[in-house]
Amino acid sequence: MDEKTARLAEMLCESNNIVFFGGAGVSTASNIPDFRSSGGIFSRKLNAKLTPEQLVSHSFYMRYPEEFYSFYREHLLYPEAMPNDCHIALAKLEQMGKLKAVVTQNIDGLHQAAGSLVVYELHGSVLRNYCTECGQFYPMKYVHDADGVPLCKSCGGRIKPDVVLYEEGLEQEVIKGAVRAIESADMLIIGGTSLVVYPAAGLIDYFSGKHLVLINKSVTPADGKAELVINDDIAKVMKESVDALKD
Repeated sequence: MDEKTARLAEMLCESNNIVFFGGAGVSTASNIPDFRSSGGIFSRKLNAKLTPEQLVSHSFYMRYPEEFYSFYREHLLYPEAMPNDCHIALAKLEQMGKLKAVVTQNIDGLHQAAGSLVVYELHGSVLRNYCTECGQFYPMKYVHDADGVPLCKSCGGRIKPDVVLYEEGLEQEVIKGAVRAIESADMLIIGGTSLVVYPAAGLIDYFSGKHLVLINKSVTPADGKAELVINDDIAKVMKESVDALKD
């Protein structure tokens, strides 16, 4: 274990109200890539140069539902993905009574799959889908296996993923829960996020506890505020630091 990871383990040991705030980098070890690398897929068909953000926007979903779902299935649904060492380490921290909440920008549900119980999903989850007409819910498999636009078996209405698309607002109750958790934390670990997507990235401003840690492969706008910055693989770092607590 290197010096910085050992220091992280010390912070974990002395902290008892830890919150983890994570982004796409948390799930890359589960073979879920950042969708931003998938731009331009429908540019020729629609005769327009579209960014990945536009392809998962509310207006694109409404105007081109078939193209939306084609992109969505190919780049945002990973039914075979499994929790990695970071997800598992965080679940262990919660079981120890140290981690009080996970705040995530991810929509893959892997924190819950690893065993985490208190998870604030800022951008929703691909595991939940609902009919926009009657409200009936459907699992990811139904959307994944559907041909074209998934339709409700009860009323024929269009099914929408319970995810926050671009141009849509975040769920206020989720935001309130995340803010409360961060405000009361004595340690905040920020991992696998470049902290450029707002309003989610602004949540870290509510932290006033003792230890602020940043774990990301590249620099972030908040590096200067952190007590400890680790530019390394987050799955490896979290596993080593949490395993050290049991030694």
